[in-house]
This record gives sequence, C-alpha cells and structure tokens, in this order.
Amino acid sequence: MSTAKFWAAFCVGVAAGAALALIYAPQSGARTRRQLRRAYDDTTGFVRDTADAVGDCTAKYFKRSKDVMGDVVDSAQNLANAAKRVTSFR
Repeated sequence: MSTAKFWAAFCVGVAAGAALALIYAPQSGARTRRQLRRAYDDTTGFVRDTADAVGDCTAKYFKRSKDVMGDVVDSAQNLANAAKRVTSFR
C-alpha cells in the first residue's frame, strides 16, 4: 500500500470515528455545536497566526537570499574584472 493511500484511508477512518463519536455523544446537540464552533474558531486563529508567521519568515529569508545573491554576483563580477586585468597584462 502506498503512503498516499495509507494516509487517505487513515483520514477517512478518523472522520468516520469523529462522526460516530458525535452521533453517540451523551450531551445535547446545542452543546456539541458550541464546542465544535469554539474548536473551529481556535483552529482558525491558530492557522492564521501560523500562516502569518510563515509568511514573515518567508519574506525575511527571501530578502536575505536576494541580498546574498547580489553579493555573489558582485564577487563574480569583481573576479571576472580581475581576471581580465591579469590577462591584459600578459
């Protein structure tokens, strides 16, 4: 069984288990819906915060890599100019 099939089957199993747990829960539907809404809101906030943090890190590393590449290009140009000067003196 491939890894993708395993995880797909796992996710279907988790969803089925969660659905059965909600059906046979000993509390009222209104209370269960409130709990689900709170969990959804908490998860949504967490995902937004995580996405913002990842975006900030990505922007920071993109800028840093751009700066490093500029330094590499400058160094390569300086090396090429030095090599031209050395060959022109021969």
